[in-house]
Amino acid sequence: MLFALTAAFTMSQAFRTVGAILAAPLQAEFGLSPQQLGTFAGAFHFAFGALQLFMGVGIDLHGVRRTVLTAFPLAIAGSVLSALAPGYGTLVLGQVLIGIGCAPAFLVCTVFVARHFPPRRFAAISGAVMSIGGIGLLATGTPLAWLVEATSWRMGYWVLAGCSVAAWALIAWQVHEPPASGDAPRESLGRALLAFGALLRLPWTWGIVTLSFVCYASFISLRGLWLGPLLIERHGFSLVATGHVVLAVSAISLAGPALFGRFDPGGAARRRMLVGYSLALTAMFALLAWAPSAAFDVVMSLLIGLMSGYMILQYGEVRSAYPPAIVGRAMALFTMAMFMGVALMQWFTGFVASQAAASGGDVYAVVLLTIAVLLGAGALAFALLPKAPAPTSP
Repeated sequence: MLFALTAAFTMSQAFRTVGAILAAPLQAEFGLSPQQLGTFAGAFHFAFGALQLFMGVGIDLHGVRRTVLTAFPLAIAGSVLSALAPGYGTLVLGQVLIGIGCAPAFLVCTVFVARHFPPRRFAAISGAVMSIGGIGLLATGTPLAWLVEATSWRMGYWVLAGCSVAAWALIAWQVHEPPASGDAPRESLGRALLAFGALLRLPWTWGIVTLSFVCYASFISLRGLWLGPLLIERHGFSLVATGHVVLAVSAISLAGPALFGRFDPGGAARRRMLVGYSLALTAMFALLAWAPSAAFDVVMSLLIGLMSGYMILQYGEVRSAYPPAIVGRAMALFTMAMFMGVALMQWFTGFVASQAAASGGDVYAVVLLTIAVLLGAGALAFALLPKAPAPTSP
């Protein structure tokens, strides 16, 4: 059953990263500006992040199976709509539908693991789910580039739609939860919103949310949007050669969480690691902005992919910052901030790219420096804002 649920998460990973390969063909067909490209890529993440709270309540009220089977057809519809899109507006609408449909994809996996596996196995099994879901990242590298070059970008969406239909059917066939207990508490949407408001009144929440807002966004803005156009326009890479680099960055990024997760020291040491690694990643983006050669760009992108694994430490920070009764809410808030941050960073980098293009500046230097500044600011805010009190138990 968990493998079946992971199929939807795999598709979610594919949908969120198609921009790196599809950006150039979409620009060529629709004449998109960099700002429009950023809005296109950010639409998925905005819809995905905005729906996290509602999907969480849906899972609580109706269960994992019904929630994902109800929502995921919207991802299929959005992919079909994107494949048929006559213009930019329809394309963005398709991204919004895909984002809504994929909103419960990872959440249902983590809830299923929490409900049906021993607590001591939660981290290991959740990590396995993330690794399997990474197949979606790999698929939007060389395989997607080859398909688009051999056919068209529209065929890419048709194939993703077909795979999504297969994932939905697998879930419908394999996932059958036991009925919920009749005396289990059920929470209304209003009470869920009040619970989130209570989290925001805790002073240390703001530092955690600020870092989560820019951390994942920095990596996915590069991997999911700007890396393809950068290699094609700055260095003249072909679409398939770009796909090879994107595939390599994706593959190495899958090893990062397991590597950094093994060295989580907890407490103040983990906070120092989060700040230090974030500032190191900031420096990498700044160096990438002024990269002297194609080889340097490729190597630095690979290093950023590997370094991005440190972001797994944020999950440990969230777990230790809140008591068990509200840690689930905190995780949901963390996830919302993470994906809303991706949406806004992709939109904003598109905006600054358009301004740079209009003034004759180096578009990609401006984009990458913007990412560096935002990430650095988030790291400093996390370091300076109030810290969570030390947990009373290990």
